[in-house]
Amino acid sequence: MALLLAGCAGSLPYKMPTLDIPALWKSNPAAVAAAQPTDPAQWWKTLGDPVLDQLIESALQNSPDLRLAAAKVREARAQKGVSDANLWPSLNATANASRSKNSKETGSGATGNQFSAGLDASWELDLFGGLRSAAEASDASLQASIESLRDTRVTLLAETAQGYIDYRGLQARLQVARDNLKSQEETLAITRWRQQAGLVTELDVAQASTSVEQARAAIPALEKSLESTRNSLAVLAGLTPTRLAALLEKAGSIPQTPASLAIGIPADTLRQRPDVRAAEQQLFAKAALVKKAEAARYPSLTLSGSIGLEALRAGRLFSADAMAGSIAAGLTAPIFDAGRIRQNIAIQTAQQEQVLATYEKTVLQALADVENALVALNKTRERETSLQAADTSANEALALARARYQAGLIDFLPLLEAQRTQLSADDSRLSAAADRAKALVQLYKALGGGWTPG
Repeated sequence: MALLLAGCAGSLPYKMPTLDIPALWKSNPAAVAAAQPTDPAQWWKTLGDPVLDQLIESALQNSPDLRLAAAKVREARAQKGVSDANLWPSLNATANASRSKNSKETGSGATGNQFSAGLDASWELDLFGGLRSAAEASDASLQASIESLRDTRVTLLAETAQGYIDYRGLQARLQVARDNLKSQEETLAITRWRQQAGLVTELDVAQASTSVEQARAAIPALEKSLESTRNSLAVLAGLTPTRLAALLEKAGSIPQTPASLAIGIPADTLRQRPDVRAAEQQLFAKAALVKKAEAARYPSLTLSGSIGLEALRAGRLFSADAMAGSIAAGLTAPIFDAGRIRQNIAIQTAQQEQVLATYEKTVLQALADVENALVALNKTRERETSLQAADTSANEALALARARYQAGLIDFLPLLEAQRTQLSADDSRLSAAADRAKALVQLYKALGGGWTPG
């Protein structure tokens, strides 16, 4: 009977939905062309920054987020072990000893002993696949937790790299602000000398002094942002701010991006993205739970038995006459449950549809992330090129304006405007360089880089 029912229990594996995956990326600028592929597991090495390499290593070793995700994997693995164990018989050992005395009013008043020892076994045969489906769901949940750990790693590496780029960018902008303050102070000194010589009025001195104080006021805001960024980076790297400060004392600049890189095709990205892989495993798990709910509509068969020894005296416990045993089989089938099983199936099916929608959204978001990152990388490169040219022109204009002012050929306002233009151009150039490096990091995050499939 068990073999006959088990033959009806088989079910087809869950079929993944067919999605419209493009063959090529829509945003494929010439700057992102075929090149020597970068190892996606260590993409940050393309930036060529030893300090960043140390920060990444520290984050991988010390990040609380990674430890939390790893603990969830261990929990899911243990839960899978519990589900797998339900497929096998259970065996328990028992041992008892008792001494009792009867009442003389109702019995003989005799005192007696009883000793027993034995083994009890029970096994629920998985006739319709309910237990197997539960085990499949646990296995898929375990795989989803592993992918979530990988996704945490991908996010951690990207955020660490972006935080480091922000830090170096702020450092460079702070140095520009300090150099600008020094230049403004030199201009103020020249203006005062020219005023003492009767070549300019007090208005020029006042304007130069205002420019100095404005340049000075810009520095504390940048210093505040620099400290805040460093503290956030310390959390990502799993270090105290003091230890991180020692590491960042080494001189560094904004990391440079490679001229070209290979990114693969959309299908490769979906296979690499841990969040897509996790969503897929969650879909498998929910499909298995639907099958488990459906199996509850059918009968369940439980086998049980025991074998042991019973005696009134301890010395007779291991004699042949002390042997005792039993075996039983129980078949249970649902007849009326007021629709509980049917509603549970409806619940699991609706949850499966929700997970399916989440999976499809995750795939679409993955494709959009890469497209956005490609556009950002291309446009920040164009912006940086233009700002570099503007910065070169602004420096030339400032040098010319300063020389003409010292020669008395122009008044102070053209010089002041040239100084402001040069500062803005230099600051914008550095911001664009940092944005370009962060766009590359965002692209590798969108591609799911930071781990090796295995």
